[in-house]
Amino acid sequence: MTDAERTPSELDQLVDRDPEETAEWAASLDAVAREAGPHRAAYLMRRTLEHAGRTGLGLPALPETDYVNTVPTAAEPAFPGDEDMERRIAAWNRWNAAAMVTRGSRFGVGGHIATFASAAWLYETGFNHFFRGKSSSEAPGSGDQLYIQGHASPGIYARAFLDGRLTEAQLDNFRREAGGGGLPSYPHPRRLPWLWEFPTVSMGLGPLSAIYQARFNRYLTGRGIKDTSGSHVWAFLGDGEMDEPESTAALALAAREGLDNLTFVVNCNLQRLDGPVRANFRVVQELEAQFRAAGWHVVKSLWGSAWDDLLALDTTGALVRRLREVPDAQFQTYATRDAAYIREHFFGADPALAEMARVLTDAKIIECFHTSRGGHEPRKVYAAYRAALAHRGAPTVILAQTVKGHTLGRGFESKNANHQMKKLTADEFRDMRDLLGLPIPDSALGEGPVPYGHPGPDSPEVRYLAERRAALGGPAPARRTHPVPALPEPPERAFQALKKGSGKQETATTMAFVRLVKDLMRDPGTGRRWVPIVPDEARTFGMESLFPSAGIYSPRGQTYEPVDRDQLMYYKEAADGQILNEGITEAGAMADFIAAATSYATHGEPMIPFYIFYSMFGWQRTGDQFWQLADQLGRGFVVGATAGRTTLTGEGLQHADGHSHLIAATNPASLNYDPAFAYEIAVIVRDGLRRMYGPEQENVFYYLTVYNEPKVQPPMPEGVEEGILKGLYRFREGTPSSPDAPRIQLLASGTAIHWALDAQRLLADDWGVTADVWSATSWSELRRDALSCDAAQLNGEDRVPYVARALCGAPGPVLAVSDWMRAVPDQIAPWVEQDWSSLGTDGFGLSDTREAARRHFGVDAESVAVAALDRLARRGEVKRETVREAAGRYGLA
Repeated sequence: MTDAERTPSELDQLVDRDPEETAEWAASLDAVAREAGPHRAAYLMRRTLEHAGRTGLGLPALPETDYVNTVPTAAEPAFPGDEDMERRIAAWNRWNAAAMVTRGSRFGVGGHIATFASAAWLYETGFNHFFRGKSSSEAPGSGDQLYIQGHASPGIYARAFLDGRLTEAQLDNFRREAGGGGLPSYPHPRRLPWLWEFPTVSMGLGPLSAIYQARFNRYLTGRGIKDTSGSHVWAFLGDGEMDEPESTAALALAAREGLDNLTFVVNCNLQRLDGPVRANFRVVQELEAQFRAAGWHVVKSLWGSAWDDLLALDTTGALVRRLREVPDAQFQTYATRDAAYIREHFFGADPALAEMARVLTDAKIIECFHTSRGGHEPRKVYAAYRAALAHRGAPTVILAQTVKGHTLGRGFESKNANHQMKKLTADEFRDMRDLLGLPIPDSALGEGPVPYGHPGPDSPEVRYLAERRAALGGPAPARRTHPVPALPEPPERAFQALKKGSGKQETATTMAFVRLVKDLMRDPGTGRRWVPIVPDEARTFGMESLFPSAGIYSPRGQTYEPVDRDQLMYYKEAADGQILNEGITEAGAMADFIAAATSYATHGEPMIPFYIFYSMFGWQRTGDQFWQLADQLGRGFVVGATAGRTTLTGEGLQHADGHSHLIAATNPASLNYDPAFAYEIAVIVRDGLRRMYGPEQENVFYYLTVYNEPKVQPPMPEGVEEGILKGLYRFREGTPSSPDAPRIQLLASGTAIHWALDAQRLLADDWGVTADVWSATSWSELRRDALSCDAAQLNGEDRVPYVARALCGAPGPVLAVSDWMRAVPDQIAPWVEQDWSSLGTDGFGLSDTREAARRHFGVDAESVAVAALDRLARRGEVKRETVREAAGRYGLA
């Protein structure tokens, strides 16, 4: 090939000090390829690259390795346990997991069998030798954090049954929780808080959260809150789950920050819910390339010991080449076909392989292709786990190949439909019993429900299990449910600044909230426990003043001189920084929040996270994570800033939030407030600190919406605390111009209070109508209270909803207005005795000035005034012509 024909290379721009030497290397490689074949040449090149890496030359790594185990058999560490004993324990767990789901199928509640069947040894090896419990001396009070694959939950329940933490009655209530005492379908801390720590079955959230949990562990250590260096995060995932964008969204972060306290274990059974994960490709190779490119250490555990003989026969490399070219769907087919088929279609593809097959028995071929996988052998799994923990400087992913439905029989193994198969027949149970070698008589496998199996509480198996868990620090998974001590209450002076108002100065409620938190972070009792979280918009929310004082967390500190170092509020990163500034990733920021919000249980260290974001990009963008937060019993403050549909001028449709309060109202753990004034924020935050971190320690979180519209903040009136917290109080009573003046009640939340106050003035000055203005701090809390009262009424209790009591006897109709769609205030309409109507910002947002946007949606002061006159006209309290006149005067007609 001439120089003109050669593809240009980036190396062409670098000076070649010795072109003759370069040519000799190329000629040597050509000679090897010519004499020994291209595969030998490739092998030598890879060996050279491997050697270069070991000697520190720093060459880029190849994205893929051969389709073989990373840890060679000869390099496997000695297995430290009693393998026969562990096989018996695993057999009981396999049986009881299948029995539990099959027994539950009588009631139509479903369940998954095949996932745990494939992954059993991935869990058993960890439980017996690796996973630290909460009482571990290496990770006291924390242990390891285990993100269990959701569909594998029956196997975890089966193990908890074997170690005495669950009873047969509880197993029989799998997926039957309504009567109490049942077991949730998947890992759900809210439903089974003594066992599960992390909800994982909403696929993709487990791996994302595991990364940020590992990072938060480092954050706690860096900040001096708690030494968590002994904790390790294990995330068990499915190969199909890795298609979720959240699964791989933070891989670079984990590598960038060197999170070697994190291991992903991907169960590569090559099947997702309906068929092959990569029918025409190889998912293991794809994942390896993806993780290696992101900077992760990759350990592949693909083949069981039966393959050792085959690989030893592969003197030409033909077997390894064939393994790399066979697509997953075809390999799945090999796992179900006879030896003749495999001889023809696998070995027959290459003369060297055909020659190899002649010395292999049919039994050997069946063993290799049907069941011998790295993920099914405890020695292989142990070697992979040891390699993961030994690696330093980067997280590790273990790609463990298994057979989905392993040990469940030919009706299950490698079948496309096995994810939907919910029970075994009596004959299948007999086959499974024989395969596992369990002492269950045929008489127990008759017409009735298949029995659970247990070797006895004093059996060698149970004693061994208990001894292994005791050595590792107690049961796992396990969640600490005892309450941690209440945090000291912050001093009143931190809240007083907001309660006294801003005088003549205009201040947005966003700024008021940030100022409050900044003051609370200075409190010597609890200040260090605040965790400010923001997705790269700190300056938008006025948080840059926290940069130099609190610092932005970075495990490397600040290795550069910031461009604004000479400014008062310069960009400061520190290894003990308090702020988590996540870049442009709301999902990452939310994962941070979840880790911090549940630190009281995970580590016994209560933290007070507040996560501030564009309100449009909270519940809408990461709503699934808000449910994860609730399920994980998280506590803290989430703050939707630049809230409402009309306050963020010029940003347009994608930034205009008129519905987050409606979405938030669906989450039972979220206490949602739309405060109008700074003093309301002070009262709400103080209440939140009391409820979440005081003696009560409720498993709730607070959602506050704040606005970027500067307004004069009034001082707090007397006696309004109850109304603020319950959701409604009268802020300003109208002064009637005459005893028979028409009257209306204006209910407003957030920034809409100012439109209502202006409308109150217009109605009084221009039309002689008296309006009372109410601050509706929480539409959803009013509704929840009312629903609770309705339920109490059905039980014979005489309870009146707070909203009905607050508005009882208030003259005239009620008109509600907010910067949200009408469905938000309409939540309380059934419990309002007066005529009800509402105004809101239904429809898509748009770019314009605040005034123009509010006029467009019909929620500005003039629109409110006209709407109020219309409601009164319908009641005959003002003339219909007055409505038309007002519309004309205000330019609405």
